[in-house]
Order: sequence, then structure tokens, then C-alpha cells
Amino acid sequence: MAYLMLVFAICSEVVGTVSLKLSEGFSKPFPSIMVVIGYGAAFVALGMVLKMGLPVGVVYAIWSGAGVALIALIGVAFLGESITAVQLGGLALIIGGVVALELGGAH
Repeated sequence: MAYLMLVFAICSEVVGTVSLKLSEGFSKPFPSIMVVIGYGAAFVALGMVLKMGLPVGVVYAIWSGAGVALIALIGVAFLGESITAVQLGGLALIIGGVVALELGGAH
């Protein structure tokens, strides 16, 4: 259940971050509201995940790493942003680091 809640936290953070881009400096009402809802839901869900007993370092690494990777991919796929080979390598390193934290930790 904790990992399902973590997925929800990641998705909420991604919604908040994409909405931040779409809000154009908080000048558009709907995306601006979604920023607050997305980040609010993400932090509530993160708090619940931590209460369920997962280690904070692992939770934060998964949450932030997955968020960075998803936002980068969404930026390329839907927001017309570009990505270089070096940036792709950096994303791979982030994902590898998250996997290493998860596999190396004792729960």
C-alpha cells in the first residue's frame, strides 16, 4: 500500500509541475489552481508514505527521481522541449541511483 501511495505522490507532483509550466507565471487560473492541488496532494501522500514506515531517504529518492524523469519526458513529448544525449545520460544516472538506494537498503 505504501508504494501505491508513493505512485500517487509522484503523479500528483508531476501534475503540479506541468501545471506550473502551463500557468505562465500564475497568470492562468486553472493551471494555477492545479499547481496548488498537485503539490498539496503530493506532500500529503508523501507524509502518509513515511507514516507507513518506508525510509525517508528511499522515499524521497524515488519521488524526486521519478518526478524528474517523468517531467523531462513530458517536456519533450508534449511541451516541445529538447533533450540532449548528456541529459538522457543524467536521467539514466538518476534512475540508477534510485534503484541502487532501493536495492541496497534493508527494510
